[in-house]
Amino acid sequence: MQSQTVIKDQTSTGSIRRSVSANEPNILTDIYDDTVNLALWQRDLSDEIKAEVTEFINTASHLDRSAFIRAQHIEDDIRDELKRTTLGDAFISNTSELVDMFCTLFDLDQVGFRIRLLDLPMCPRFHIDRVPCRLVTTFSGQGTQWLDDNNLDRSKLGHGSNGLDDSESGLYPTDVHIESMNAGDVALLKGSAWIGNEETAVVHRSPPYRSGEKRLLLTLDFV
Repeated sequence: MQSQTVIKDQTSTGSIRRSVSANEPNILTDIYDDTVNLALWQRDLSDEIKAEVTEFINTASHLDRSAFIRAQHIEDDIRDELKRTTLGDAFISNTSELVDMFCTLFDLDQVGFRIRLLDLPMCPRFHIDRVPCRLVTTFSGQGTQWLDDNNLDRSKLGHGSNGLDDSESGLYPTDVHIESMNAGDVALLKGSAWIGNEETAVVHRSPPYRSGEKRLLLTLDFV
């Protein structure tokens, strides 16, 4: 069932931007709505996928693979990239489905595929991506965080923070709720290279560090 769509964010320019979520994958098509900055498919991973991911995380010390995955050879290309890992059929099948959905949704012949095992935050500061749209999903560990608020001061992003922490820089009021993805969730994040979204890309970050936690993160990008 699709959740009610609620307007959560209005930029200082008056352009409405919002996030939408549902427990069905067709929510991802809402990314084509000019007012939507983030479309979130809330899903539960199967026991088979969880078991493969747990085994991998418990035995692996490193993974950082980047590749171009061809739309006509998705599963073969992913198997080739993951052949030196313990990630098996359930994980590869699920990942292949995500790549196929991304290719179909945006009519792509190939996608930029990156999978990483992280034990430290990759992008701990709030930021925007200078891409058209990025798919993000975490198979284990905390998920990506983002801001939905009508008082964001985007001039405080990056160098505009003057070296201050996000909570101290004035980027957002102290009472703002930070939204978080859960493990298994799939999100499309609209970036500043999406036509018409140059000044209103979704503001997001890696989750705060938890000692001993490992995250298995997959991202897909336009080539």
